[in-house]
Amino acid sequence: MKKMVLAATAVAASPLLLVVPVIAISAGSAGANVAANCEDDTQDLDTRALAAQVESILSGGDGEGVEVARLRDPREQIPNARTILATGVAMNVPARGQVVALATAMQESTLRNIDYGDRDSVGLFQQRPSQGWGTVEQIMDPVHSSKKFYQGLLEVAGWESLTVTQAAQAVQRSAYPDAYAQWEPLARALQQAIVPTLDARGEGGEDDGEARSPAAEGCAREGDGSGYGPIPDGTLPAGYEIPEDAPAVVRSALRWAVGQLGTPYQWGGSCTAAHGSDPLGRCDCSSLMQQAYKAAGVRIGRTTYVQVEDGRAVALDALKPGDLVFTRGTKDRPEHVGMVIGHGLVINAPRTGTVVRVEPLADWKPQILAARRVV
Repeated sequence: MKKMVLAATAVAASPLLLVVPVIAISAGSAGANVAANCEDDTQDLDTRALAAQVESILSGGDGEGVEVARLRDPREQIPNARTILATGVAMNVPARGQVVALATAMQESTLRNIDYGDRDSVGLFQQRPSQGWGTVEQIMDPVHSSKKFYQGLLEVAGWESLTVTQAAQAVQRSAYPDAYAQWEPLARALQQAIVPTLDARGEGGEDDGEARSPAAEGCAREGDGSGYGPIPDGTLPAGYEIPEDAPAVVRSALRWAVGQLGTPYQWGGSCTAAHGSDPLGRCDCSSLMQQAYKAAGVRIGRTTYVQVEDGRAVALDALKPGDLVFTRGTKDRPEHVGMVIGHGLVINAPRTGTVVRVEPLADWKPQILAARRVV
């Protein structure tokens, strides 16, 4: 894998390109927290602006006059980004995984399919034949290199709960692991601009003349999560992202909790080693909550009877990510607890014979006895 850092600063526009306003994409405006922006279309406007800039390239034009922040040659780089995303869509990789892949390729090759690099590194992801990524010819095929990256990512346990930098580094093992983070905002914006142009197989679909906004779609399904449809046990629905506007402590708790998805329920389990072989290290409903907040540096009680007194009460119509919601039993002595994770979803460890899973808030609301805000 490539061991050198590519230029991290904004690249000057090619003199061949006409001078047009550069799209400034910031972490605040280009983040994928659709839930937080249902009443603020700033993110949507940024995505639309970027989509307009790349449209002339993706539709077969020569891209003359198009300038995208930090991309030296959009005419080469945007199609490569589309190939990476199309491959991810075809492989049913969630949006977050697609963003990780784009950010990685941006850092490793600045989205150029180059035939050189550190030692024997080549291609979009600077993969090395000597490390089993394929032959030089295979790696120089953007579809092959994208598939190999996604396969490596999907083999990383709990990758969905990692930051983009952590997830990329788990696959790449770069000597400069912190360099990936700088590309995340642009990667998110490109993902939101390009993916709506693809069909379920990752191929370009016909344009029906109506603009599709991922942010708007997210807002439509946000409320109670009912729009997601069936969610397979132990998985996150496609497009889910840790809400960026939640407090840092809450985001840490959510990432830790999501990292336990798919692990078996264990009544009385401590949730200190949910992925391990010892059943007592696995999670029950309340230990999942306790350990998630412990990972974020916050102490709460061990049982539902105690947790229902932690923090402060919150109304059901004012739930936010990180809030604990209680069901079964009585209001004073509830027997089950889950955590709101945003986008109308709740994570919980339901009962013996099940796994830690995510469910729509719509399924919970009729049964909720109490809700508490820890942070």
